[in-house]
Amino acid sequence: MSPLARQKHTKMKIVTFRRDADSTPEVGIVRGDDVVALGANCPTPTALIENWGMAKEPISDYLGKAPAEATTPLSKVILSAPIPRPSKLICIGLNYRDHAIESGMEIPQFPTVFNKFANSIIGPGDEIVLPKSSEKPDYEAELAFVIGEGGRYIKADDWKRHVFGYTIINDVSARDFQMRTTQWMIGKAFDTFCPMGPWIVTADEIEDPHNLDIKMTINGEVLQNSNTRELIFRIPQLIEYLSSVMTLQAGDIVSTGTPAGVGLGHKPPRWLKPGDECVISISGIGELRNPVVAEAETAEV
Repeated sequence: MSPLARQKHTKMKIVTFRRDADSTPEVGIVRGDDVVALGANCPTPTALIENWGMAKEPISDYLGKAPAEATTPLSKVILSAPIPRPSKLICIGLNYRDHAIESGMEIPQFPTVFNKFANSIIGPGDEIVLPKSSEKPDYEAELAFVIGEGGRYIKADDWKRHVFGYTIINDVSARDFQMRTTQWMIGKAFDTFCPMGPWIVTADEIEDPHNLDIKMTINGEVLQNSNTRELIFRIPQLIEYLSSVMTLQAGDIVSTGTPAGVGLGHKPPRWLKPGDECVISISGIGELRNPVVAEAETAEV
């Protein structure tokens, strides 16, 4: 075995993937241009996160000697959302100063919290389906963090102990539904309105999550371009606030909000339309790419 193969892999990108359209989803680790499947001992990403303290060293050893049948080129697999059905998917609204201003709303004194459901979650490359019932579908590039060690009443100073890793979310929003009432959730809950991925980057890969470039391009045009240093409520504050209300659990996802440049803020508004391709890039994580189609273009079930 080469010295390179014997190196410990403590910083990892975790994926949920299928080897082909008919295969069962598996959990794997991205290694270079390949995906290494973790096998039956790791049935779900949440199970991996729950047992990460004990699993990371054996996995690191395994990556250096994984059998050929466990390895598939990344370009050949079908990536799903890294956690397809999280226990909680919590979203934070109006959490960039420039976005609050472009939305015509006051800077919040407390986090604005809503949620999405599993029906909204899709993976990289999956289609965002624009519903026939909405005329104002919008996009939102967001950094999300994944809870590792759970807990209640977590202190802000302890935040690093509770963050397992980071991923990308597109908080697609039907603004006409969202703005009908003061409760936003209905405009966020449509099927396919939560692209996520392409993977979870473990927390030790990101030196400072509050200094990451975040960008949304649609059809090659840059529409959002900011940095997470502009967050109003940062990850330590969010963890402390949320855990004062609910017990955070391993695999819970918190999407931290979006910067200025959403379609609602353009004059005239720039709504999503069939044929668009949304590409979100966040430094240190990668790209999340999704095409946009009309509901009528999809097969009815």
